[in-house]
Amino acid sequence: MVQIQASVEINAPLDKVWNIISDLDSEPKFWKGTKEIRNISREGNIVNREITIAFKDSKCMQTVTVYPKEKIHAEFTKGIINGTKTITVIRSGDKTRIDAGWDIKLSGMMGMFTGMVKKHIQNGTEQALRSIKQEAER
Repeated sequence: MVQIQASVEINAPLDKVWNIISDLDSEPKFWKGTKEIRNISREGNIVNREITIAFKDSKCMQTVTVYPKEKIHAEFTKGIINGTKTITVIRSGDKTRIDAGWDIKLSGMMGMFTGMVKKHIQNGTEQALRSIKQEAER
């Protein structure tokens, strides 16, 4: 498994940051590795969806659990990625910190590319957090 961690501190209140990251349909706006989202079902705080990722336009299934104003936990359930992505928000006075963590591996024969893909996911995560920060600080 490959673990990726990134954080950013944002000069904005938690509610404003949460409104941005909890809009699951706008994920491709910030996460460039996510090209498209198709929601399949929503029950309470759990969303089952299909995402198209930038890596060879591959489709992956995810179960996303939203813990309001705390974290968003996405579990990859089918496709070339196995594992999880978790985004946590932490209030720090009048600022908010976002921690993003991945614990993944590529499935099947794609596993040999996990190390190469790790760098792209790390860079993409850092870029997404910068974009979220920029949006929240407007």
